[in-house]
Amino acid sequence: MTLLDAFEVECFEETGRDFYKQITETVLSDHNLTAVISKLRIFIDPRIPIFVAVGTIRDAGAAVRISDIGSIQVQGNDTVISIRDETYLAQFLTRLYEIFGHDNVDQPDRFTIIISDVEIPEDFEKIEIVNRADTVLRDLIYAMTVIAPEGFKVRRESYGKRQFFYAASENTLPEHVVGDLVSAQFKLIGEEMA
Repeated sequence: MTLLDAFEVECFEETGRDFYKQITETVLSDHNLTAVISKLRIFIDPRIPIFVAVGTIRDAGAAVRISDIGSIQVQGNDTVISIRDETYLAQFLTRLYEIFGHDNVDQPDRFTIIISDVEIPEDFEKIEIVNRADTVLRDLIYAMTVIAPEGFKVRRESYGKRQFFYAASENTLPEHVVGDLVSAQFKLIGEEMA
C-alpha cells in the first residue's frame, strides 16, 4: 500500500488497529484499488459501535470505449469484434444489446463478438461503455463493506468525484452523529467534506 499518500487506522485497541490495517491493505490490494486511493482514514470504535472510512481518490481515468475493449473488422454483412480486454465485457455486451438487440449480437467464443444484419454507426468505436470513475467508487464502497466489522449492517455511504465515505454500525445512529464523525475524519486527513 505504499502508493497511498496517507493511510491511517484509528482504534483505541492497538491489536484492533493493527488487525484492521492488515485487513484494509489486503482487501484494497485484492480489489486493485491501491493505485486509485490517494488518502484513506479508518476510525473504529466498538464501544459505540461504529466503523467510519473516509478518503480521496486520484483520477480514475477516462471512459472505457469500444476501441479500448477490442478491434473491429467488417466481414461482409458482419462486424467482428476481437476482444483484447475482458475487464468490462459484461457491460460491453449489455451496451451492444441495447444498441443492436439480442438477435443481432452473437458471442461464439470468449474473445469474439459478431454483430450481424444491422448498420454500424460511423463513430461506433468511440461509444462509451463504462465510466471508470463510477466503477472505481462503487468498487471502493464494496471494499469498505468487506473491511467493516461483521454485523455492522446499518450503513451510510457517499461518493463524489474525488471523495468517499462509508459509515457502518450495528445500531441506527442519528444523522448528526454520523455527519460529525465523518466530517472530523476528513479534517484529520486535511480535507473538507464535500
